[in-house]
Amino acid sequence: MPNFYTDHPELAFHLNHPLMKRIVELKERGYADKDQYEDAPVDLQDAIQNYDKVLEIAGDIAANIIEPNSESVDLEGPHLENGRMIYASKTFENLDATIKAGLNGVSMPRRYGGLNFPITPYSMISEIIASADAGFQNIWSLQDCIETLYEFGSEEQRKKYIPRVCEGETMSMDLTEPDAGSDLQRVMLKATWSEQDQCWLLNGVKRFITNGDSDIHLVLARSEEGTKDGRGLSMFIYDKRQGGVTVRHIEHKLGIHGSPTCELVYKNAHAELCGSTRLGLIKYVMALMNGARLGIAAQSTGLSQMAYNEALSYARDRKQFGQAIINFPAVYDMLSRMKAKLDAGRAILYQTARYVDIYKQLDDIERERKLTPEEKAEQRLYSKLADALTPMAKGMGSEYANQNAYDCIQIHGGSGFIMEYKAQRLYRDARIFSIYEGTTQLQVVAAIRYITNGTYLQIIDEMLQKQYAEEFGPVTEKIRNMRQRLEESIAKVKADADKDEQDYLGRRLYEMTGTTLMSLLLLDDATRAPELFAKSLHVYVPMVAAEVEAHHNFIMNFDKAMLDNYRQA
Repeated sequence: MPNFYTDHPELAFHLNHPLMKRIVELKERGYADKDQYEDAPVDLQDAIQNYDKVLEIAGDIAANIIEPNSESVDLEGPHLENGRMIYASKTFENLDATIKAGLNGVSMPRRYGGLNFPITPYSMISEIIASADAGFQNIWSLQDCIETLYEFGSEEQRKKYIPRVCEGETMSMDLTEPDAGSDLQRVMLKATWSEQDQCWLLNGVKRFITNGDSDIHLVLARSEEGTKDGRGLSMFIYDKRQGGVTVRHIEHKLGIHGSPTCELVYKNAHAELCGSTRLGLIKYVMALMNGARLGIAAQSTGLSQMAYNEALSYARDRKQFGQAIINFPAVYDMLSRMKAKLDAGRAILYQTARYVDIYKQLDDIERERKLTPEEKAEQRLYSKLADALTPMAKGMGSEYANQNAYDCIQIHGGSGFIMEYKAQRLYRDARIFSIYEGTTQLQVVAAIRYITNGTYLQIIDEMLQKQYAEEFGPVTEKIRNMRQRLEESIAKVKADADKDEQDYLGRRLYEMTGTTLMSLLLLDDATRAPELFAKSLHVYVPMVAAEVEAHHNFIMNFDKAMLDNYRQA
């Protein structure tokens, strides 16, 4: 039987990364839980084996339940009945399977019913589920909203809600409104305190809410009368059991049909404040969105894997002119580039996840005791690294997923355009990845300050100090040249000191930075496991080095007067 974990040894490779030792140490707090919980690990090896076992279970469910259900879910989709969203029939089977397997609340502490998994293996489960059905991954992965409630909610709220999520209840984050898409400062859903009910009442409309009829919602609402910016927004917890929210509409979408996208109407819905007032957008949504963006990076990697699998299988089976098309250079060129992008995207996904794991665990420890100076420095370092890499992982990963889905159809030829083949669904599903949870353009905005202030260059330089396999010397030299081209391009843009020019050239700087980082991560992976990554390294670096050279030439020859040629207004 297929297994979407064991079939791909690259996942186990990332699970056994050297940084996992520090991550597990922080997560398990000296393995203190072993005396109280039977499933708690006693040492590092035991912890990794626990993760491995759960990942294998997830791989089995993804391959043998979720993926076989994916076509039916795509065709049926969710529907609306009396103001309630009803999942597609097979979605209920998927939910039942993941709940029975204990795949809900896996990152939460054991005292609330979770498995106390770090973000890294959790992200691997997310990738595995996404490879089976990206739409269902949306439903499953929104349990990650509980991280925000765990971080900023009260202990009473943790005890009330986290066990319910661990038992299988669903979540959503209700942020967007008809007049507030990416610009969340314009959110106007109103929150007012009711003395009579001794709770907050929510009134207004939310739009484009993924899994919008979930059991537990985190809601961004305006709590401060007379405000119009982000400082008047707070975060609230809405429990579906309380009533007051109806689904007015379910969107008919291009892809991810199994994932319900709802328009919600709040009418005096009872809610609890999460954390403090006025920090909803400034602090809590930022944390929520960073987690969501990492989730989209995992979703993108999962779909990239499936697109590559489908393209490879078809190319091996399809014969033209007396031979399998995989033997044609035009086809194996596409396949090799697909695999290289997949491995590079996965490399930055799990490097980011590891950075998130370390600083998040130090944040958690800080809620219990004061950190040592060494721990505080480590917290600052990994928080900065995670903040810098997250927009790269999300933006580059989602773009690669779209490219791989495109090439999957191309390799299928006319068959890829036929609805009976999976290639078309992967293509439709992938298109949203570079849009929701912050478009690629917004990922550029998030990354640009780290590009211009030298943070990425510093990360790259530190990575270049490492010892890599001697056989990869020519590749390493190409990466050094990419780094030099990046530095020259940044210097040119900074010297011109024109905001419009920087904004216009930001995407090129972003791609130059992202591909240089991913080249180094892939180089490190290939040094430790050449049997898995050497081929992708030798394909990826020349491919992106040419792209970096082209961006460099464009930027170095760019004149501010040229902006008028591009303005359409």
